[in-house]
Amino acid sequence: MNLRELVSALNDFASPSLAESWDNVGLLVEPSPPHTVNTLLLTNDLTEEVMEEAVQKKADLVLSYHPPIFTPLKRVTWKTWKERLVVRALENRIGIYSPHTAYDAVPHGVNNWLTKGLGACTSVPLHPSTAPSSPAEGTHRVEFCADAEHLDAVLSKIKGIPEISCLTTLPARVEGEEQTRVSLTCSQKALLEVVTLLSQNSLLYPKTEILLLQKPLLPHTGMGRLCTLSEPLSLSDIIQRVKAHLQLPHVRVALGAGRTLESPVKKAALCAGSGGSVLKGTEADLYLTGEMSHHDVLDAVANGISVILCEHSNTERGFLSELRDALATYLQNKINIIVSEKDRDPLQVA
Repeated sequence: MNLRELVSALNDFASPSLAESWDNVGLLVEPSPPHTVNTLLLTNDLTEEVMEEAVQKKADLVLSYHPPIFTPLKRVTWKTWKERLVVRALENRIGIYSPHTAYDAVPHGVNNWLTKGLGACTSVPLHPSTAPSSPAEGTHRVEFCADAEHLDAVLSKIKGIPEISCLTTLPARVEGEEQTRVSLTCSQKALLEVVTLLSQNSLLYPKTEILLLQKPLLPHTGMGRLCTLSEPLSLSDIIQRVKAHLQLPHVRVALGAGRTLESPVKKAALCAGSGGSVLKGTEADLYLTGEMSHHDVLDAVANGISVILCEHSNTERGFLSELRDALATYLQNKINIIVSEKDRDPLQVA
């Protein structure tokens, strides 16, 4: 597949618009066009060892779940390992694409895969995603009626306010009088100026309606998951299930206040990677994530919530095999998709 055609398909598979605002997703390194992709290498982290593997296996594109370029690069030299990744990628005509939190949000993504470690359960996003293009712009709609005497002067002033869109006028009959109904969409900042303007006219202001424009929620899409188990299980059983699902010999466990390993778990909140901020404040019997700060763990424990920590990338890497199969179907087997054999968590138990 042509690189640009493949990137378009990857963006349709999991829209970058679903990623968190702080994230850096999409095509990060692009060899000069035209660039054909025959082999796609999947990895959780693009390390120098994985890049060498990509070169040896003649990959044309690396899909790295974590973006190897996150903070801006001021130069591209051989000095630092992330700069060297870019140099080697371009020298060997290898593109780099990263989905990161877009894959966290989608229904067929990382967090959905992580829920399978709990067994039979139903789940909903902890922080649902909203439709990115509805409404296209503006946070509020303002509507008011004006007579012919005031209409032109008011419209002239309104058109001078930045961040106003969708300004329309329609004939209206108010209390038996012919008037014009004005409707506009504006930002939060522009709303203050519009209200200030209208409040200066005692005839216009009482006839003003302000509507908050809320984007609709996307079903089953968003950050984290709150899982309700079909049948309560002991924390001990949950631990064994998680270890088996993630293929780990050990996990770290903090018992909630008043809880034991035999305490039942009915509701579990989870988030792949670093889940402290996503899980915080959620009512559940258990938090499952890769890593949390010491103080976030203390807060959970004090609230009677047990915590299972598996190390950051261990809650993500196993998804790559499922992703390989899903992408193969989605892309109609047009390219060869392989999972890195060199990608691994940097931490180990000594």
